Amino acid sequence: MADIATAQTILSFEDARRVVEQHGSNVGTIESEAVELLAASGRVLAEQIVADRDLPPFPRSTRDGYAVRSADLSQLPATLDVIAEIKAGEKLERIPSVSSSGQTAAIMTGAPVPAGADAVVMVEYTSQRERSVEITRAVLPGENVVLAGAEAKAGGVLIPTGTRLSNAAIALAASVGKSRLQVYKRPRVAVLITGDEIVDIDAKPGPTQIRNSNSYSLAVQIAQAGGDPVLLPIAPDEPQALRRLMEQGLQSDLLLLTGGVSMGRYDLVEQVFTEMKAEFFFTGAKIQPGRPVVFGKCVPCAAASGAQKANYFFGLPGNPVSTMVTFELFARPMLEALAGMFPRKLMFVHAKLKSEIRVKPGLKRFLPAILSGEFEQSEVELVRWQGSGDVAATARANCYIVIAPDRDLISPGEFVPILPRPI
Repeated sequence: MADIATAQTILSFEDARRVVEQHGSNVGTIESEAVELLAASGRVLAEQIVADRDLPPFPRSTRDGYAVRSADLSQLPATLDVIAEIKAGEKLERIPSVSSSGQTAAIMTGAPVPAGADAVVMVEYTSQRERSVEITRAVLPGENVVLAGAEAKAGGVLIPTGTRLSNAAIALAASVGKSRLQVYKRPRVAVLITGDEIVDIDAKPGPTQIRNSNSYSLAVQIAQAGGDPVLLPIAPDEPQALRRLMEQGLQSDLLLLTGGVSMGRYDLVEQVFTEMKAEFFFTGAKIQPGRPVVFGKCVPCAAASGAQKANYFFGLPGNPVSTMVTFELFARPMLEALAGMFPRKLMFVHAKLKSEIRVKPGLKRFLPAILSGEFEQSEVELVRWQGSGDVAATARANCYIVIAPDRDLISPGEFVPILPRPI
């Protein structure tokens, strides 16, 4: 086996994340397919969605009330003649103009504002009479009115290529008549779990064995990030069998391995990749949990693949919490890039700390936590856990508290950064 001890590249969290983002920005062209609108939810758009007409196509009232000439309300209260009632969907040719001083039209939310009117008075500030209305509040020009084309002009880009389609994006596509959308195909992500101590979930583990949970947590995370998981058999701690499965995994668009990336005698992943002449971009990050994370690129065996395309891989630590955390921090942005998404910077939100935290400085920490409270009164605290093998504690958590490497004490009441967990 090659000696890889001298080839270790341990980066800060920020540098390691930027290395992944840089490679993600250069992954190249991805195939696309046309799908029905509802099937496009959560997929990544491979075409631009443009407005087929001005949005809104007419000046639209945002309130129930009265369409007025704002200048007619200089003296209050003002009494105006009601010449029409305009409902949403009213045909434009049937709407009279408010062309003379002293005239108004009753109007409903979403209805076209008549010509001549430049504002809408909310109904709360009016008193209806038989054919007139008394208004007790003035309005500014444009108040409670959305002008034609204010949201988008005909031909303007509403949703750019590379956008992951949310419910709002689906609604917007529907509003311009798109019943089918061109989306990028989901990348195939191979998952390879290593270690003689791992057994399938249907097997009865021996006294020193554990069931395979990492394949399933990663499969969920991959699907949430826009990929299709490909679960490979568990790899034993034997170089040739491990290599065969690694080469099989490299046929997918991305390979994720767990376990075998530390410095123990039976941690073989980096050694096998070195024999395969893989290129390593980093072999560790100064974080907890997940320090021995590996990122690189490798050409699979030509005989096995029939091609010489180099594919990316991540060696994730085998402890379940480390696996989950390092996927979110490093594998997710690469997977999203392979899915055609715009590159996204990692952003943290902040919440008030409920209980004191004491840690050793030196590593950036992402520790399982619970965000609780109600309305604006949110607070966060660490989950009691027994280290990066404690899946039960992580299942109770709904976020991670992020602790800078120079902090050893954080007091209750301080605002701390948190990384939400996808649900």
